[in-house]
Amino acid sequence: MNFNLTQIPERNKKPRTSGLTMVMDKGMSNDEVKNFLSVSGPHVDIVKLGFGTSFVTPNLEDKLKLYADYGMPIYFGGTLFEAFLIRNQFEDYISVCKNYGIKWVEVSDGSIEIPHAEKCGYIEKLTQHATVLSEVGSKDAAHIIPPYKWIELMRAELNAGSTYVIAEAREAGNVGIYRGSGEVREGLVQEILTQIPGEKIIWEAPQKAQQLYFIELLGCNVNLGNIAPTEVLPLEAMRIGLRGDTFHLYLNKEKA
Repeated sequence: MNFNLTQIPERNKKPRTSGLTMVMDKGMSNDEVKNFLSVSGPHVDIVKLGFGTSFVTPNLEDKLKLYADYGMPIYFGGTLFEAFLIRNQFEDYISVCKNYGIKWVEVSDGSIEIPHAEKCGYIEKLTQHATVLSEVGSKDAAHIIPPYKWIELMRAELNAGSTYVIAEAREAGNVGIYRGSGEVREGLVQEILTQIPGEKIIWEAPQKAQQLYFIELLGCNVNLGNIAPTEVLPLEAMRIGLRGDTFHLYLNKEKA
């Protein structure tokens, strides 16, 4: 940090396994990527090329090289995985990831229905090629999954080889673990945490109030995802009590 302040909670150091900040790149230009990495790179752990944007991104190889040169893990959004799968092109998806040097993958079923045993089978296969993130929850706001089912699905996907499970919220933060208003389904979150270790969950939290909820609940080293590139530094400041929302959270405390 740029200067010394006492009573700042200790953030896990990179490369870290908890306290992750996952950023969604929805179409930044290569110049924007350079600027983003120069300012926010030290606080970002992984970048997702949102949904299917990698299919239409000009100069994709150049963009991936920028991230690779910085040592930043990157992966294609789960929607792209589903697009390959529904077209019976699973092996093509593996080939694409290999050809582009993608070492992280997301397995999701937010837009299509996949029998869960089959989804776990894809996770097992992909662990032979990459670090797997698997997303739990539907992008359909009308499809409400009860808490016991979230736990069952998350546990099975971790057992199948997922390094982390992602709690679905979409880019807007209005489905899955949130109500349509963006309000956290607190009972669901608390029940999930009785059975699934918090350090194995990446909570999609694009809205500030959602980020604040999880920081207050689980501390500065909670895993948060779908963060906008421009929100990385504000989030990092909030994590450590240097934003009004968390200003008093760590005062007179030795640690977070």
